[in-house]
Amino acid sequence: MKRKIVSCLLVCILPFGVWAQQDREITLNEAIALARVQSVDAAVALNELKTAYWEYRTYRADLLPEVNFAGTLPSYNKSYNAYQQSDGSYTFVRNNNIELSGELSIDQSIWLTGGTLSLTSSIDYLKQLGAGGSKQFMSVPIAVKLNQPVFGVNQAKWNRRIEPVRYAEAKAAFISATEEVTMKTITYFFQLLLAKEGLATEKQNRENAEKLYEVAKAKRQMGQISENDLLQLKLSALQAKAAVTENESNLNAKMFQLRSFLGLSEDQVLQPVIPQSVPEVDIAYSSVLDKAQTNNSFAQNVRRRQLQADYDVAVSKGNLRSVNLFANIGYAGRDKDFSSAYENLLNNQVVEVGVKIPLLDWGKRRGKVKVAQSNREVVQSRLRQEQMNFNQNIFLLVANFNNQAAQLAIADEADAIAQKRYKSSIETFLIGKINTLDLNDAQNSKDQARQKYISEMYYYWHYFYQIRSLTLWDYEKNSELQVDFEEVVRR
Repeated sequence: MKRKIVSCLLVCILPFGVWAQQDREITLNEAIALARVQSVDAAVALNELKTAYWEYRTYRADLLPEVNFAGTLPSYNKSYNAYQQSDGSYTFVRNNNIELSGELSIDQSIWLTGGTLSLTSSIDYLKQLGAGGSKQFMSVPIAVKLNQPVFGVNQAKWNRRIEPVRYAEAKAAFISATEEVTMKTITYFFQLLLAKEGLATEKQNRENAEKLYEVAKAKRQMGQISENDLLQLKLSALQAKAAVTENESNLNAKMFQLRSFLGLSEDQVLQPVIPQSVPEVDIAYSSVLDKAQTNNSFAQNVRRRQLQADYDVAVSKGNLRSVNLFANIGYAGRDKDFSSAYENLLNNQVVEVGVKIPLLDWGKRRGKVKVAQSNREVVQSRLRQEQMNFNQNIFLLVANFNNQAAQLAIADEADAIAQKRYKSSIETFLIGKINTLDLNDAQNSKDQARQKYISEMYYYWHYFYQIRSLTLWDYEKNSELQVDFEEVVRR
């Protein structure tokens, strides 16, 4: 009875297990498309772009007028405070009041000067509590306020120079990061493809080794081969079995790697398809260098770091002295009634000039200026070196890519020849014209040629997309890589 139950369970479970594992053919282009949408690296690049986008939006909003309301609703005060009488003596008086206040303002930063201009309207209400308490309103229907630093650094002006460059750098970095996701996908895809081809090759080698061993046993009985050759073929058959097991483990590891990167479920068995063709383009170094210096985030990064170094120097110089101008011009009224507080208005003007000039600081502030200037020179030296390295890396990359087409063609022809040689070697061995050493050599050459062909194809695609990531240029369509950033940040 137990055996019948176990048998029924196996019948139910086995079809489910077979159904759960689904083969899925996947091309290189499909893998790239999935990675750009579903991979963790793509999500990180998108979030970095969103951060830069909202920082830029915040900077743009700082240039626009703000409407603000500030109020105290209410302030209750019941306390004793010291009060100086006319004879100079002090006494304590009791306060018991409620105060309400509100101010509506329109504030606009002045990017040309770095100051702030405000148009305000306010109302204050004060009520004394207790017996004989009174109430009073004070209004400022309209007032104009100016707060202007005179010698300090103009933060708004520097932001107008730095922030657009920072955002342009972020946009270029996002496109480059997308291409880097593509390069990572290519690496994982071809690693799986190599593992798949390696397993297929080892299975074929195992089948051939077992057949040859069976033939060799018959030949040995007829005395056509030596005992040493027979043992060599048996050893080859055992090694082929071990190689199949090892390649199966490697295939599973590479499949898990690609599947995890693409965000696919574990019930899908990926079957990578060898690309049938590669882009046939010839790329000139001068063209790549020009596009990279125009489009790549590195160019924006260089510009931003130069501006940042100049800004640090300007801040240090601005801190040598500080002068602030504050002006408040408007009308004020007061009365016991709310409506009357807006009648019989009086001038209300305040002008203040605050000065802070260090008379003796032992050279501290000037030292900070020298430090900032030295740091700027260090930044400029580093940028020159980075620019040289950038140009050199582009030169080597273009040279490798242009050579890779020839390498791929050679590897393709060598693969075809090695396959034909191995097939011929098997037929020759069966009629006793070559020994096992020559047969093994043909097999190794075949396996190496196949691996070499796939590896050379991988390098071709990798170099191609690496150039795209540096230039942000599609050399197949001969057009700039376009991204709708407004649409992207809404994802």
